[in-house]
Amino acid sequence: MGPESVRAKAFYVSTPIYYVNDAPHLGHAYTTCAADVLARWHRQRGEHVWFLTGTDEHGQKIMRTAEANRVSPQEWSDRLVEESWKPLWEHLEIANNDFIRTTQKRHTDRVQEFVQDLYDKGEIYKGGYEGPYCVGCEEYKLPGELLDGDGEYAGQKLCPIHRKPVEILSEENYFFKLSDYGDKLLAHYEANPDFIQPESARNEVLNFVRQGLQDLSISRSTFDWGIPIPWDPKHVIYVWVDALLNYATAVGYNENPDKFESTFPADVHLVGKDILRFHAVIWPAMLMAQGLPLPRKIAANGWLMVGGEKMSKSNLTGIKPQDLTSHFGVDAYRWYFLRAIAFGQDGSFSWEDFTARYTSELANDYGNLASRLAAMVGKYFDGTLPEATAEDEAAKAIHDSLVTAVAEADRRIGDELDFQGGILAVFDFIKQVNGYLTEQEPWKVAKDDSEDARARLATILYTAAESLRAVAVLLNPVMPETSQRLWNSLGAEASLGALSDQKVQEAGGWGKLPAGTIVTKGAVLFPRLEETAQA
Repeated sequence: MGPESVRAKAFYVSTPIYYVNDAPHLGHAYTTCAADVLARWHRQRGEHVWFLTGTDEHGQKIMRTAEANRVSPQEWSDRLVEESWKPLWEHLEIANNDFIRTTQKRHTDRVQEFVQDLYDKGEIYKGGYEGPYCVGCEEYKLPGELLDGDGEYAGQKLCPIHRKPVEILSEENYFFKLSDYGDKLLAHYEANPDFIQPESARNEVLNFVRQGLQDLSISRSTFDWGIPIPWDPKHVIYVWVDALLNYATAVGYNENPDKFESTFPADVHLVGKDILRFHAVIWPAMLMAQGLPLPRKIAANGWLMVGGEKMSKSNLTGIKPQDLTSHFGVDAYRWYFLRAIAFGQDGSFSWEDFTARYTSELANDYGNLASRLAAMVGKYFDGTLPEATAEDEAAKAIHDSLVTAVAEADRRIGDELDFQGGILAVFDFIKQVNGYLTEQEPWKVAKDDSEDARARLATILYTAAESLRAVAVLLNPVMPETSQRLWNSLGAEASLGALSDQKVQEAGGWGKLPAGTIVTKGAVLFPRLEETAQA
């Protein structure tokens, strides 16, 4: 028995695995940053966490993109993964445990075994199908879903997501008996009301399944860039069946039983709402057919909008994350999208809104508080944090507010995936600490040399410093580099140990920053933005 087998089940969170038809844009980074914050939060709860991301490299869309660039699909995938995808996740401080690629043998072999097993159980049969197909979605569409084209697409039927003409495909395929699982899926949704989030996404899936499910074509024979069907190599496995199985193959399905048992199923699959049906209908049906446990939660984030349109390369509104991080910094980038947009809802990005929130909340409220505290400890106590010996009702109110903020942030981020609500709880506390300093006026108290005044001054500054210690812990999953710099300025290396070892639930405990530590004024946490042109 390996070490995984004696450990409690991991908190397993995943992003979708992303198509490598192009470089990542803000939409991909949004989902990935949310997953990273969730994973880091649960690590700081003291849980064993497994965080998976990766790339989806098979299918017709990848094949056509590679052909257009005059390289093989494998060469194209290798180039995009190594030059675009992995470097961006490193740049954004994404702390994933694994990166799965669907062209890896550890994946392809297990996918063939899974599909073969379903075939042997009678869950897959051979049949013919003709229908409208969107290459961008890699999905057959129902006629009722299609839009009427106009302009250059007049007289054609369009995919409602990509707004491009569908192709009518006719081929002999293998089918999974998805229609057998409609009632079972509906029963699961009813028994597990939090299985699909948010409520709007749940309602969409319920309505779709209640209309009746069609059997799913799980093979393609008109192209060969994919995993061969093991009993009929003239067919390749449908890219979505291939892709969804990454959540099982990456954690040891049919290969490492100890790891699989201690990790699978996922606690949270974070997905874009445009791929919700695959994850909330097809994926659980496949698991039911195989007798495997279903994920605990499918959470669909909304679309990022620019100029009122969904952000993607296909409509030319894609923006590189580096366009923003070069101006605002990586931590501010990680913070902004989760702060500005309620997770699960569509949200619009604007340069002006980012600038205003950065200046008001990060620079003025948070960064200025840290700078003021360090400056006053340096000026009035030669940089040594004094002991609090004159606590009063005002200081007690800050203690109580911190306990409330920690509980609120932990519940919202750790349990409800309400990243915006959790971040706001922390920043409301930061505003209260700023208000405390304004009301207590330590700069005026410092003018009184009496013993009582000195004790009161020490208590005011200790209260602010201890509050910042807690804020560093709470914001570490969101802004790890900034939190570490604040931690270091509070003398953490000598007195508090590693920031990553601090638990979020314990952040509200008071008095963990020992008096006598050396407080240093480092570089400004959030420097003033340069007046540069919009990228």
